[in-house]
Formats: sequence, C-alpha cells, structure tokens
Amino acid sequence: MRKIVQKDDPVLRQVSKPVPGDMFGGKELSKLIADMEKVLDAEPDGVALAAPQVGVSLRLFIVRYDRTLPPLPEGAPPRPADVGVYANPGFVKSSRRRELVDEGCLSVRGMYGRALRHERATVRAQDAGGTSFERGGGGLLAQIFEHEIEHLDGTLFIDHAEDLIEVKREEEETHGKQL
Repeated sequence: MRKIVQKDDPVLRQVSKPVPGDMFGGKELSKLIADMEKVLDAEPDGVALAAPQVGVSLRLFIVRYDRTLPPLPEGAPPRPADVGVYANPGFVKSSRRRELVDEGCLSVRGMYGRALRHERATVRAQDAGGTSFERGGGGLLAQIFEHEIEHLDGTLFIDHAEDLIEVKREEEETHGKQL
C-alpha cells in the first residue's frame, strides 16, 4: 500500500503534471485513485488527499465528503464513504472574503496553524472518466479546494500559515480535520 509522504519529500515541492487524457477511464488512473482512497480511509481525521501526498506528481486529489459533515450522534451507524475525484482542477471563482481558519495536513503531521482561506470557492475539474464538472462550496469544502490545489502547485500550508504549533500524535485528535 502507498504511504503518505512527509514535508521533506521533494515531490511535495514540485508543480504537478496534468493527468493526461489517455489515463482517464484506464487501469492506471483507477488504481491510483483506489490506492489514494485506501490511504485516506486509514486516516480517520483526513478529509482529502492529493496525489503528490502519495508520491505521484499528477494534478489529482480526492475528497471524503462524508467526513466534512457534522459528527453523527453517538451510537449512529457510520456514514458510507462518499469520495469526490478532482483531476486537473482549477479555480473558476472564489469569494473576496477570506478568513483565518485552523488547518493541518496529513503530510505535515503534528503541525497546525491558521491559514487565510477564501470563504467560498468553485473549481472546474475532471472526474475519473475525464468528464468535466464544476463544484462550488463554502467553509471547509472551499478550504479543502485551496489546500489541495496548493499541493498540486508545490506549496504546503506551513509556507503561509500563522500561529504554527507542534503537537504530539496523541493530541492531534483535538485539533480537527487533516487536509
């Protein structure tokens, strides 16, 4: 199984290459997406994952929409996985309003900070079959779009976040979702 690379891995600083047209609908892209889903499944606090985070320099990320929703009541059955695939994403528009939000990253384990993010954002991307689509969102979803596209551009949130703190692994649960 693939592993999440950490902040010192050079792949995280590269501008990722576009997913080529001949990969859409093929075995190689399907396998990469399935591998990314398995890796993200193993990280219960993770809400999204970019291909560079598993060592692949392609413009691709996935989002676990089910993990962006409010917590379920105690004893409720878990939500089924609801995964969105974003290949070759780009911003269509974003709000002028921005806010400082708490942020962490699966590739920068143990570091948290506050990043200035757009309150709303819309992206255009392609799904696993190559079909183009647009998706907009606010709050956490807009934050995810920005964070993951930064990964594709070779930027980590720690490059611009404020109030960075380092916490031990067992304390991470109290600091929220990982992007």
